[in-house]
Amino acid sequence: MRSRILAGAAATFSAAIVLAGCGSGTSSTATGDSSTPPASSGKGTVTISGQNFTEAEIVADMYAGVLAKAGYTPKVKLVGTRDIYMKVFPKSVDVVPEYVGGILEFLNGSYNGANANPVTLSDPAKSITDAAPLLKKAKITLLNPSPATDSNAFFVSKDYADQNNVSTLSDLKGKSVVLAAAPDCKGRLDCEGGLASKYGIKITKILPLGYASQQTYDSVLHGESQLGETSTTDGTLDSQGLVLLTDDLKIQPAENLVPAVSSSFLAAHPDVADVLNQLMAALTTEKLTELNAKVAVDREKPQDVADQFLSDAGLS
Repeated sequence: MRSRILAGAAATFSAAIVLAGCGSGTSSTATGDSSTPPASSGKGTVTISGQNFTEAEIVADMYAGVLAKAGYTPKVKLVGTRDIYMKVFPKSVDVVPEYVGGILEFLNGSYNGANANPVTLSDPAKSITDAAPLLKKAKITLLNPSPATDSNAFFVSKDYADQNNVSTLSDLKGKSVVLAAAPDCKGRLDCEGGLASKYGIKITKILPLGYASQQTYDSVLHGESQLGETSTTDGTLDSQGLVLLTDDLKIQPAENLVPAVSSSFLAAHPDVADVLNQLMAALTTEKLTELNAKVAVDREKPQDVADQFLSDAGLS
Protein backbone atom coordinates (compact mmCIF):
# COMPACT_ATOMS: atom_id res chain seq x y z
CA MET A 1 0.00 0.00 0.00
CA ARG A 2 1.32 3.46 -0.72
CA SER A 3 1.83 6.21 1.81
CA ARG A 4 2.17 9.90 1.19
CA ILE A 5 3.79 12.73 3.11
CA LEU A 6 3.22 16.33 2.07
CA ALA A 7 5.77 18.77 3.45
CA GLY A 8 5.14 22.51 3.39
CA ALA A 9 7.52 24.63 1.35
CA ALA A 10 8.39 26.66 4.44
CA ALA A 11 9.53 23.63 6.40
CA THR A 12 13.18 23.28 7.18
CA PHE A 13 15.22 20.96 5.00
CA SER A 14 15.67 18.33 7.68
CA ALA A 15 11.98 18.30 8.59
CA ALA A 16 10.70 18.44 5.05
CA ILE A 17 12.56 15.45 3.74
CA VAL A 18 13.00 12.97 6.53
CA LEU A 19 12.81 10.18 4.03
CA ALA A 20 13.07 7.33 6.45
CA GLY A 21 10.06 8.05 8.61
CA CYS A 22 6.92 10.03 9.22
CA GLY A 23 7.60 11.88 12.47
CA SER A 24 8.13 15.40 11.12
CA GLY A 25 6.86 18.46 12.90
CA THR A 26 5.63 20.04 9.66
CA SER A 27 2.05 20.23 8.43
CA SER A 28 2.31 16.80 6.86
CA THR A 29 -0.11 13.95 6.55
CA ALA A 30 0.45 10.32 5.71
CA THR A 31 -2.42 8.48 4.09
CA GLY A 32 -2.98 5.02 2.72
CA ASP A 33 -5.24 4.14 -0.20
CA SER A 34 -7.03 0.82 -0.24
CA SER A 35 -7.59 1.11 -3.99
CA THR A 36 -3.85 0.67 -4.58
CA PRO A 37 -2.80 -2.99 -4.62
CA PRO A 38 -0.28 -3.92 -1.95
CA ALA A 39 3.18 -5.05 -2.98
CA SER A 40 2.80 -8.69 -3.99
CA SER A 41 6.24 -9.87 -5.06
CA GLY A 42 8.49 -8.44 -2.39
CA LYS A 43 10.46 -6.05 -4.59
CA GLY A 44 10.92 -3.67 -1.68
CA THR A 45 10.30 0.01 -1.08
CA VAL A 46 10.56 2.71 -3.73
CA THR A 47 10.82 6.27 -2.45
CA ILE A 48 9.20 8.88 -4.68
CA SER A 49 9.73 12.58 -4.15
CA GLY A 50 8.89 15.75 -6.05
CA GLN A 51 7.08 19.04 -5.69
CA ASN A 52 3.68 19.37 -4.04
CA PHE A 53 1.70 21.46 -6.54
CA THR A 54 -1.49 19.93 -7.94
CA GLU A 55 -0.15 18.40 -11.16
CA ALA A 56 2.91 16.98 -9.42
CA GLU A 57 0.72 15.39 -6.75
CA ILE A 58 -1.47 13.73 -9.38
CA VAL A 59 1.49 12.36 -11.32
CA ALA A 60 3.31 11.20 -8.17
CA ASP A 61 0.20 9.24 -7.22
CA MET A 62 0.19 7.69 -10.70
CA TYR A 63 3.81 6.62 -10.22
CA ALA A 64 2.88 5.10 -6.86
CA GLY A 65 -0.06 3.25 -8.37
CA VAL A 66 1.81 1.60 -11.24
CA LEU A 67 4.83 0.77 -9.09
CA ALA A 68 2.57 -0.81 -6.43
CA LYS A 69 1.00 -2.94 -9.14
CA ALA A 70 4.49 -3.99 -10.23
CA GLY A 71 5.19 -5.30 -6.73
CA TYR A 72 6.90 -2.38 -5.02
CA THR A 73 5.92 -0.61 -1.81
CA PRO A 74 5.88 3.09 -2.78
CA LYS A 75 6.38 5.92 -0.33
CA VAL A 76 5.51 9.34 -1.74
CA LYS A 77 7.19 12.28 0.00
CA LEU A 78 6.51 15.63 -1.64
CA VAL A 79 8.16 18.96 -0.79
CA GLY A 80 7.81 22.57 -1.80
CA THR A 81 10.58 23.12 -4.34
CA ARG A 82 13.00 21.23 -6.59
CA ASP A 83 16.08 22.43 -4.75
CA ILE A 84 14.88 20.68 -1.58
CA TYR A 85 14.49 17.18 -2.97
CA MET A 86 17.53 17.51 -5.23
CA LYS A 87 19.66 17.68 -2.09
CA VAL A 88 18.83 14.01 -1.43
CA PHE A 89 18.16 12.73 -4.94
CA PRO A 90 19.48 10.23 -5.90
CA LYS A 91 21.08 9.44 -2.52
CA SER A 92 17.90 8.56 -0.60
CA VAL A 93 15.21 9.15 -3.22
CA ASP A 94 14.70 6.58 -5.96
CA VAL A 95 12.25 8.18 -8.38
CA VAL A 96 11.05 11.72 -9.12
CA PRO A 97 8.30 12.79 -11.56
CA GLU A 98 10.17 15.49 -13.48
CA TYR A 99 10.03 17.80 -16.48
CA VAL A 100 12.78 17.61 -19.10
CA GLY A 101 13.76 21.27 -19.07
CA GLY A 102 13.30 21.65 -15.33
CA ILE A 103 15.65 18.87 -14.29
CA LEU A 104 18.23 19.48 -17.04
CA GLU A 105 18.52 23.21 -16.38
CA PHE A 106 18.73 22.59 -12.63
CA LEU A 107 21.68 20.26 -13.20
CA ASN A 108 23.15 22.65 -15.76
CA GLY A 109 23.08 25.49 -13.25
CA SER A 110 24.37 23.29 -10.44
CA TYR A 111 27.41 22.08 -12.37
CA ASN A 112 28.05 24.92 -14.82
CA GLY A 113 26.91 27.96 -12.88
CA ALA A 114 23.86 30.20 -12.85
CA ASN A 115 24.90 31.93 -16.09
CA ALA A 116 25.44 28.73 -18.08
CA ASN A 117 23.93 28.61 -21.57
CA PRO A 118 20.65 26.62 -21.63
CA VAL A 119 20.96 22.96 -22.62
CA THR A 120 17.28 22.32 -23.26
CA LEU A 121 15.89 22.42 -26.80
CA SER A 122 12.33 22.10 -28.05
CA ASP A 123 13.05 18.40 -28.79
CA PRO A 124 12.92 16.49 -25.47
CA ALA A 125 14.74 13.36 -26.67
CA LYS A 126 17.63 15.36 -28.15
CA SER A 127 17.79 17.49 -25.01
CA ILE A 128 18.21 14.36 -22.90
CA THR A 129 20.84 12.93 -25.24
CA ASP A 130 22.82 16.17 -25.31
CA ALA A 131 22.71 16.42 -21.51
CA ALA A 132 24.04 12.89 -20.98
CA PRO A 133 27.27 14.12 -19.31
CA LEU A 134 25.28 16.12 -16.75
CA LEU A 135 22.99 13.19 -15.99
CA LYS A 136 25.93 10.80 -15.65
CA LYS A 137 27.64 13.14 -13.21
CA ALA A 138 24.44 13.42 -11.18
CA LYS A 139 23.93 9.62 -11.28
CA ILE A 140 20.40 10.16 -12.61
CA THR A 141 18.73 8.43 -15.55
CA LEU A 142 15.84 9.99 -17.45
CA LEU A 143 13.44 7.47 -18.96
CA ASN A 144 11.21 8.08 -21.99
CA PRO A 145 9.67 11.56 -22.05
CA SER A 146 5.89 11.67 -22.26
CA PRO A 147 3.95 13.36 -25.08
CA ALA A 148 2.41 15.37 -22.24
CA THR A 149 4.15 18.67 -21.70
CA ASP A 150 3.68 21.48 -19.21
CA SER A 151 5.40 24.49 -20.72
CA ASN A 152 5.11 28.22 -20.26
CA ALA A 153 2.09 29.47 -22.26
CA PHE A 154 -0.02 32.54 -22.94
CA PHE A 155 -3.75 33.20 -23.06
CA VAL A 156 -6.29 35.81 -24.05
CA SER A 157 -9.97 36.21 -23.26
CA LYS A 158 -12.47 34.40 -25.48
CA ASP A 159 -13.92 37.78 -26.43
CA TYR A 160 -10.51 39.06 -27.52
CA ALA A 161 -9.83 35.87 -29.47
CA ASP A 162 -13.14 36.11 -31.31
CA GLN A 163 -12.89 39.83 -32.02
CA ASN A 164 -9.32 39.61 -33.31
CA ASN A 165 -9.47 36.12 -34.86
CA VAL A 166 -6.47 34.83 -32.93
CA SER A 167 -5.65 31.24 -31.98
CA THR A 168 -1.84 31.26 -32.19
CA LEU A 169 0.80 33.63 -30.89
CA SER A 170 1.74 34.42 -34.50
CA ASP A 171 -1.73 35.91 -34.92
CA LEU A 172 -0.61 38.69 -32.54
CA LYS A 173 2.27 39.80 -34.76
CA GLY A 174 2.39 43.58 -34.95
CA LYS A 175 -0.32 44.01 -32.31
CA SER A 176 0.24 46.11 -29.20
CA VAL A 177 -0.65 44.31 -25.99
CA VAL A 178 -0.20 44.66 -22.25
CA LEU A 179 1.17 41.44 -20.74
CA ALA A 180 0.26 40.15 -17.28
CA ALA A 181 2.98 37.75 -16.22
CA ALA A 182 5.54 36.63 -13.66
CA PRO A 183 7.84 39.35 -12.28
CA ASP A 184 10.86 37.82 -14.05
CA CYS A 185 9.22 37.74 -17.50
CA LYS A 186 10.99 40.72 -19.04
CA GLY A 187 13.77 39.72 -21.44
CA ARG A 188 13.27 35.97 -21.04
CA LEU A 189 13.22 34.11 -24.36
CA ASP A 190 10.30 31.99 -23.13
CA CYS A 191 8.38 35.09 -22.08
CA GLU A 192 8.53 38.78 -23.06
CA GLY A 193 11.84 38.46 -24.90
CA GLY A 194 10.61 35.70 -27.20
CA LEU A 195 7.17 37.22 -27.68
CA ALA A 196 8.80 40.42 -28.92
CA SER A 197 11.80 39.11 -30.89
CA LYS A 198 10.38 35.88 -32.32
CA TYR A 199 6.70 36.72 -32.70
CA GLY A 200 6.95 40.46 -33.34
CA ILE A 201 4.38 41.27 -30.66
CA LYS A 202 4.58 44.81 -29.30
CA ILE A 203 4.59 44.45 -25.52
CA THR A 204 3.75 47.96 -24.35
CA LYS A 205 3.80 47.09 -20.66
CA ILE A 206 4.35 44.13 -18.34
CA LEU A 207 2.14 43.87 -15.27
CA PRO A 208 4.00 41.66 -12.74
CA LEU A 209 0.86 39.98 -11.46
CA GLY A 210 2.19 36.45 -11.28
CA TYR A 211 2.36 33.20 -13.18
CA ALA A 212 -1.10 31.62 -13.59
CA SER A 213 -2.35 33.73 -10.70
CA GLN A 214 -5.91 34.86 -10.16
CA GLN A 215 -4.70 38.45 -10.50
CA THR A 216 -3.35 37.65 -13.96
CA TYR A 217 -6.61 35.94 -14.98
CA ASP A 218 -8.67 38.89 -13.72
CA SER A 219 -6.44 41.42 -15.46
CA VAL A 220 -7.06 39.79 -18.84
CA LEU A 221 -10.76 39.25 -18.19
CA HIS A 222 -11.25 42.90 -17.20
CA GLY A 223 -9.26 44.27 -20.15
CA GLU A 224 -6.44 45.72 -18.08
CA SER A 225 -4.13 43.47 -20.09
CA GLN A 226 -4.70 41.51 -23.28
CA LEU A 227 -2.24 38.65 -22.78
CA GLY A 228 -1.56 36.56 -19.68
CA GLU A 229 1.06 33.99 -18.71
CA THR A 230 0.18 30.47 -17.56
CA SER A 231 1.05 26.84 -18.39
CA THR A 232 -0.02 24.51 -21.19
CA THR A 233 -1.89 22.31 -18.71
CA ASP A 234 -3.86 25.04 -16.95
CA GLY A 235 -7.21 23.36 -16.39
CA THR A 236 -9.01 26.51 -15.24
CA LEU A 237 -8.94 28.59 -18.45
CA ASP A 238 -12.07 27.36 -20.19
CA SER A 239 -14.28 27.76 -17.14
CA GLN A 240 -13.08 31.37 -16.80
CA GLY A 241 -13.68 32.34 -20.43
CA LEU A 242 -10.00 32.31 -21.38
CA VAL A 243 -8.24 30.78 -24.39
CA LEU A 244 -4.71 29.37 -24.67
CA LEU A 245 -2.76 30.50 -27.74
CA THR A 246 -0.60 27.97 -29.61
CA ASP A 247 3.15 28.48 -29.48
CA ASP A 248 3.45 27.84 -33.22
CA LEU A 249 7.06 29.10 -33.49
CA LYS A 250 8.06 26.93 -30.52
CA ILE A 251 9.86 29.43 -28.30
CA GLN A 252 9.32 27.20 -25.27
CA PRO A 253 11.98 24.62 -24.33
CA ALA A 254 10.89 21.02 -23.87
CA GLU A 255 9.04 20.56 -20.60
CA ASN A 256 7.69 17.09 -21.28
CA LEU A 257 6.95 14.96 -18.26
CA VAL A 258 9.75 12.44 -17.68
CA PRO A 259 10.61 9.94 -14.95
CA ALA A 260 13.92 10.73 -13.27
CA VAL A 261 15.37 7.62 -11.63
CA SER A 262 18.42 6.99 -9.49
CA SER A 263 20.82 5.22 -11.84
CA SER A 264 21.85 2.76 -9.14
CA PHE A 265 18.22 2.02 -8.26
CA LEU A 266 17.43 1.44 -11.93
CA ALA A 267 20.40 -0.91 -12.33
CA ALA A 268 19.08 -2.96 -9.41
CA HIS A 269 15.44 -2.75 -10.57
CA PRO A 270 15.44 -2.54 -14.39
CA ASP A 271 11.73 -3.43 -14.62
CA VAL A 272 10.90 0.04 -13.30
CA ALA A 273 11.72 1.49 -16.72
CA ASP A 274 8.98 -0.41 -18.55
CA VAL A 275 6.46 0.33 -15.81
CA LEU A 276 7.02 4.09 -15.89
CA ASN A 277 7.52 4.31 -19.66
CA GLN A 278 4.07 2.78 -20.18
CA LEU A 279 2.58 5.41 -17.90
CA MET A 280 4.34 8.23 -19.76
CA ALA A 281 3.08 6.92 -23.11
CA ALA A 282 -0.52 6.97 -21.84
CA LEU A 283 -0.43 10.67 -20.89
CA THR A 284 -1.10 13.59 -23.23
CA THR A 285 -1.12 17.33 -22.63
CA GLU A 286 -4.88 17.39 -23.16
CA LYS A 287 -5.46 14.58 -20.68
CA LEU A 288 -3.16 16.20 -18.11
CA THR A 289 -5.07 19.47 -18.46
CA GLU A 290 -8.32 17.58 -17.88
CA LEU A 291 -6.94 15.87 -14.79
CA ASN A 292 -5.68 19.17 -13.37
CA ALA A 293 -9.15 20.66 -13.83
CA LYS A 294 -10.72 17.81 -11.88
CA VAL A 295 -8.69 18.94 -8.88
CA ALA A 296 -8.54 22.71 -9.40
CA VAL A 297 -12.12 23.21 -10.61
CA ASP A 298 -14.11 20.14 -9.51
CA ARG A 299 -12.28 19.83 -6.16
CA GLU A 300 -11.54 16.13 -6.49
CA LYS A 301 -8.62 14.64 -4.57
CA PRO A 302 -5.37 14.19 -6.55
CA GLN A 303 -5.09 10.54 -5.50
CA ASP A 304 -8.66 9.80 -6.61
CA VAL A 305 -8.00 11.48 -9.97
CA ALA A 306 -4.79 9.50 -10.42
CA ASP A 307 -6.44 6.20 -9.52
CA GLN A 308 -9.30 6.78 -11.96
CA PHE A 309 -6.87 7.63 -14.77
CA LEU A 310 -4.87 4.45 -14.15
CA SER A 311 -8.05 2.39 -14.14
CA ASP A 312 -9.32 3.95 -17.38
CA ALA A 313 -5.91 3.46 -19.04
CA GLY A 314 -5.72 -0.18 -17.98
CA LEU A 315 -2.67 0.48 -15.82
CA SER A 316 -4.06 -0.44 -12.40
